[in-house]
Amino acid sequence: MTDETIGKAGDGTKTAPRIEVLLVGMNGDLRGKMIPLSAEDKVWKNTVRLPSSTQSLDIWGDDNDDITGISLTLGDPDGICTPDKNSLTTLPWGPKGSKQVMATMHTLSGEPHYVCPRAILAKVLQHYAERGLTPVVATELEFYVVEPDFRTTGKPTPPMALVMNGEVEGFQLYDMRATAALEDFLDTVRRYCDDMGLPADATTAEFGPGQFEVNLLHKPDAMAAADDCIYLKRVVDFAARRHGLKATCMAKPYGDQAGSGLHVHASILDRDGNNILDAKGGDPVRLKSVTAGMLKTMQEAQLIFAPFANSYRRFQPGSFAPDKIDWGFGHRGTAVRIPDSNGPAARIEHRVAGADANPHLLLAAILGGMLLGLDETLDPGPVTRPDSAPENPEILTHDFLTAVDRFLASTFIRDTFGADYQRIYGQTKRKEAITYLRTVSSFDYQTYLPRI
Repeated sequence: MTDETIGKAGDGTKTAPRIEVLLVGMNGDLRGKMIPLSAEDKVWKNTVRLPSSTQSLDIWGDDNDDITGISLTLGDPDGICTPDKNSLTTLPWGPKGSKQVMATMHTLSGEPHYVCPRAILAKVLQHYAERGLTPVVATELEFYVVEPDFRTTGKPTPPMALVMNGEVEGFQLYDMRATAALEDFLDTVRRYCDDMGLPADATTAEFGPGQFEVNLLHKPDAMAAADDCIYLKRVVDFAARRHGLKATCMAKPYGDQAGSGLHVHASILDRDGNNILDAKGGDPVRLKSVTAGMLKTMQEAQLIFAPFANSYRRFQPGSFAPDKIDWGFGHRGTAVRIPDSNGPAARIEHRVAGADANPHLLLAAILGGMLLGLDETLDPGPVTRPDSAPENPEILTHDFLTAVDRFLASTFIRDTFGADYQRIYGQTKRKEAITYLRTVSSFDYQTYLPRI
C-alpha cells in the first residue's frame, strides 16, 4: 500500500477526513470513536460518550462485570470522553486533514472516572503540583517487527528483509545494516512522527532480529510524555501495516531472543526551573532518596511494569531486563540506573517495565514511588557496581500470580491508584493469570505426553 492510497475506501473513492477520539484502556489499548471532521465541534462540546466499562476491558475485550461492577450491574452507563487539546495531532495514515486526540473519561456528573488511566496519572501529577514541582519525563520504547503470517504459522518470524538463504543474517546490536534492511519502514515511522510532532530522537537496532528502539525526548509534562508513548506505539503499528509487516510490543515474542522494554527517564523541576535532583558535585542525596522510593514500591507495582503472563518471561538472570531490586550509577544491569547525578541532566532511569506496559499507569507508579523519596529521605541500600554487587538482594518475581497478590495487598497501590482501581485491575489480572495456568500448551504435549 502506498501513501497515495491512504484515505481511500475499498471501492477507490476518497473517504472524508475524520477526528478520532481515543481512550486509553487498562492494557494500554486505544478505543474510541471516529467522527467526521465536519462534526468536530461535537468533540469540543464534550458530547462524545462511551460506556465507562470501555477502559476496564481485559486483554480479550471482556468487560468482567462480575469483577468490575460497572457494566451490566449498573446498566453499562456512559461516560463523557473529555478531549485534551494538548494531545490533538494529525492522523498521517488517514485521509488528508484527519486528526486524533486523547480523551479522559469523566462521569456524567463531570468528575474524572477512577477507571481512566489518564485520570490516575493526573492525580499523581497533582501531588507534584501541590509541592511546586514538575516531573520531566522521557521514554525509550523497544519493539519487534515481524512477518504478518503469525496467525497462520502460530509463531512470529523475522521480516524477510533480514533473511538470506533461509537464515536470519547475523545482525548485531546497533548494527546499521539492520536499520538499512528495514529503512523504508523506519522512514515511514520517522515521517509519521514528524507529521504528528512527536519528539522522536534516536532510532537504533536492538539485540533481536527485527527489534528496534525509538527514543522520545524529555518533556516537562508527564501526561504528554505518556500520550506520546501511546502515539508512538500507534505509529509503529500503522507504519508496519503500510509495509506489509506487523509491529509488536509483546514483551517476549521469542524465547531465545531479547525481550522488549519500556525505559523511563525522569527528573524533577522546582518553580524556578531548577532540577532538584542535581547533586552539584556532592552526594546525590535526593537522587538516592527518590531511587529508594521506587525500589521500596517495586515489588508491589510489578504488575504495572509486567501486566501479562508473557511479561514474566522477560525477567531472566544475565539479561538486560533486571530481575533484582537494585540500583547503580550508569549500570545498565540494574533496575534503577542513575545516568547523571550533576547538572540539568541529573535523573533516574527506570529499567524494569516491558514494552507491553501501559505508559500512563507506568508513569503513575514510577512518579508515585519517587514522591515517597521526596517527602522523606530514604536510603536505597548498597550500590551495585560493575565489580561488585550487594549480597542477597531482593528479587522481582517471575510469577504472574505472585505479582497479582502483591499488587492487591499494597497500601502504596491503593493510595496511588485508588482502592477501586486496585481491585478491578488486580482481580482482572488474576483472572488472566488463572486462565494462563489452565491452558495446556504445545510444550506440555511435546515434553510430557510421550514420556510420562
